[in-house]
Amino acid sequence: MLLVDMRFRYYKYSLMLLCFSVALNTWAQEGAPANEPWAGFGVIVNPFVGKVYKHEEKFHLPIPELSYGTDVDFVIHTYGKKPWHQLRKFPTIGVGVTYTNYGIDSVYGQCIGLYPNIILPLVRGEKLEWTLRLGDGVGYVTKHFRRSAPVDTINAAIGSHINDFAYFSTDLSYHINQHWDVQLGAHFTHISDASHDKPNLGVNLYGGHVGLSYFPVTSKPKAIRQKLTPLRNRILVQGRLSMAVVSANSPGGPHYPVYLASGYASRRWKSKNKMFLGLDYSYHSDVSAFLKSIEVYPGKEAQHSWKSAVFFGNEFLFGRLGIVMQVGVYIKQAELIQDPYYEKIGGHYYLLQKEHGPLKEFFISAFLKTHKTVAELGEFGFGFGF
Repeated sequence: MLLVDMRFRYYKYSLMLLCFSVALNTWAQEGAPANEPWAGFGVIVNPFVGKVYKHEEKFHLPIPELSYGTDVDFVIHTYGKKPWHQLRKFPTIGVGVTYTNYGIDSVYGQCIGLYPNIILPLVRGEKLEWTLRLGDGVGYVTKHFRRSAPVDTINAAIGSHINDFAYFSTDLSYHINQHWDVQLGAHFTHISDASHDKPNLGVNLYGGHVGLSYFPVTSKPKAIRQKLTPLRNRILVQGRLSMAVVSANSPGGPHYPVYLASGYASRRWKSKNKMFLGLDYSYHSDVSAFLKSIEVYPGKEAQHSWKSAVFFGNEFLFGRLGIVMQVGVYIKQAELIQDPYYEKIGGHYYLLQKEHGPLKEFFISAFLKTHKTVAELGEFGFGFGF
């Protein structure tokens, strides 16, 4: 079990390194001759208030009257140095830092989130702009469930200090001038350790914010526009192999590996998306261990510890990074029945992208699998396309 735990932590920190490498790689754009150094770089500051809500029946924690905090995002506007900038209407790349006080410090503690993100323009005018921000990273929570000192047996939402931190927001911004913006928006955050340590109900928070953005040089670097050759809407046969680590249902229990494999067909469209359809398989050694402990299927535990599903979804391509949204419907469930469908959100980072040759894609991947708002596991692996 120590080896499994070390392996999980290796994957977790590898994912963090991957996220920040992608962000920094995108930031490191060579300046176009028409733009001054640091053109497009800025800082967005959003104080916020919010509300924790009960997202499942097992969530028996006291609900705080009000939560509050501050989000600071260090951003840079893309301006067309890479083809995907223009395809995505010149989005903004950022690395955000969020402080959250959930309102009952003795139970929930406080959270510091650090997350790469992308801000996509939905409607862009001369003075007004409507955007969508998507981010995911790591969150450090000061309090979690524990029976040893300092005792906190009320907090059944969080099982460890280190958690996944997801951030989604939409904003309406008013451009005062090339240096200052003011914005008003709504956001949603989620923290969870993907069942690595139980209990792990997670904490969901929705809220609103108002803030300012400051760009020392300019918020509108001069865009590079070029004639782009559309990519062929090719179909690939793809595979993905990954692994997760989950804990037993009892707090402080052992950790078990989960092995996952996916096979699917993808079709690229509009040079910036890939729709896909395929089959998922997963083997859950935690379910097998549980069945052995209650001696329900002696010698046949493995037959009742795997799942299969048909899934579909879309991958949004941003150069070497793909943001994946996937929905699956179970064909077979393990002995411990869950919802008939599930969701996965995550990403691929492409180490190989080729238009020709037998092996056209090779990537590393990270996904959070959920049933509605309840996280089941976090998986890490690699994949390929022919």
